[in-house]
Amino acid sequence: MRALRVNVKEGLGRLLRRDETGTQLVELALVLPVLLLFFGAIAEFGCFFYTYSTLAKAVRAGARYTINRPFDSTSIDGARNLAIYGDQSAACAGTPVVSNLQCANLDIKQTTSGGVTLVTVKIINYQYKPLLDLGKLTGMASASLNIDVSPSATMKYVY
Repeated sequence: MRALRVNVKEGLGRLLRRDETGTQLVELALVLPVLLLFFGAIAEFGCFFYTYSTLAKAVRAGARYTINRPFDSTSIDGARNLAIYGDQSAACAGTPVVSNLQCANLDIKQTTSGGVTLVTVKIINYQYKPLLDLGKLTGMASASLNIDVSPSATMKYVY
């Protein structure tokens, strides 16, 4: 009888050691938060890159508009509207090319350096608003993506 009990105990131990039911669920629970954070970071980087490149194209369009016209309030307003709303006749009203962009976020200056007149169009005081603030999500406020985005374009004035 004793031999039978030993065999049952050994068999039960062997059976428990081979039973891997639920290990995939444990592995998923360990890996899933890391994967979600990774995919969130990729999506956030893509959104930031889209915002920056859209703003860079907008300031280039504004500078290109300004260099071919007399540098007066009419051409400055047209360049501002073109850069922010994509339409030179928008009159600071409409849907901006990126969210939260306003007419006050665009600076247009004309400078002369070495006998060459230059026009500089720059985005100022524009804060990128993240989709998923990963800094707050991870508990690290210093890793927040609320950062200033300020592309600029300088072109030679040819009018």
